[in-house]
Amino acid sequence: MHEYTSTARVWGLSCPGLPEEVSRARRWTRDILRGSPLADDAELIVSELSTNAIRHTASGWEPGTFHLAVAVSAQVVAVSVTDDGGAATAPKVEHQDHDAERGRGLGMVSALAHRVVVHDSDQGHTVTAELYTDARPGGRRC
Repeated sequence: MHEYTSTARVWGLSCPGLPEEVSRARRWTRDILRGSPLADDAELIVSELSTNAIRHTASGWEPGTFHLAVAVSAQVVAVSVTDDGGAATAPKVEHQDHDAERGRGLGMVSALAHRVVVHDSDQGHTVTAELYTDARPGGRRC
């Protein structure tokens, strides 16, 4: 991963709303966070959020897109995925049965991230997952 600086560094990527673009988004995130202990969690979060954007919003319609941002500071890695809207409801964590094959993605994101925030706008939804580099002062991430 790039050396930490006193300010956050932010990268952005726009992808066509195609399923194969999810792997591109994962690779891009992994490259940015190379060497970070948070890279694996961030990559999985990007995969879930990107897939949700394509499956559940206008991002998956022709000519839809989704947008990914990764922000890195000394305290936090934040990954955000913005969709093209078109969904009747905002993304939310649903408590699914353990046997459910769908509907558990945001629950998994919430379990990995220290904080998940959903922002709604007329243009779509942005889901941001924050991973803290040190979850408690003087301690390790729980």
